[in-house]
Amino acid sequence: MTDPVDPTGEHRPRKRVTNYGTGRVALLDAAVRVVARGGLRKLTYRAVAQEAGVTHGLVVHHFGSRDALIEEAVTHAIRSSLNSSALDIGTGRAADFATGLPDMVESGPELQAFQYELLLEARRRPELLPHLRSLYEEYFEASRRELSRLLPEPVGRGMSRLIFAALEGLVLHQLVFGEREVTEEALTELRALLEGLAEDPSGS
Repeated sequence: MTDPVDPTGEHRPRKRVTNYGTGRVALLDAAVRVVARGGLRKLTYRAVAQEAGVTHGLVVHHFGSRDALIEEAVTHAIRSSLNSSALDIGTGRAADFATGLPDMVESGPELQAFQYELLLEARRRPELLPHLRSLYEEYFEASRRELSRLLPEPVGRGMSRLIFAALEGLVLHQLVFGEREVTEEALTELRALLEGLAEDPSGS
């Protein structure tokens, strides 16, 4: 088939159909920005549609319910953060641990703010907690895997959660206060501690 012809006799190119996956991701990104700015209570179909520059009906078509939109946005935010954090890069070198953390905060502050908003909201809405916990387990497991490559002894839940809590605290502080250089300094100290544990697990 040829392109349609307008009344002037010139060919008009056909409108391309938006890729379903790309359109969905764009809507999830918009949902993340809405929540990051105004909290979960501001998340509505209309707010997401306005943020994304699409119709209200398109958001309904993609997600069907507000709860589905929330769940998919949580999954999208956490997996996007994991992909950009360099937490699980697998080199086995303390010097490479969490190398992408400061860049992750600078390049995607909305993703980080969104997750903190959801964590707080889960205290008020317990129905969010199971889904949020299952996805946070991906963070915990990525941290444990990387530590297991660095340290000669088995890494228990307490150690992996301690290191992850330190990283999450650094993300929160950089998000709120800026001060990337403080994050870098703290990571340097953390890597030195891990290097010491790798060389002498007993800490003696």
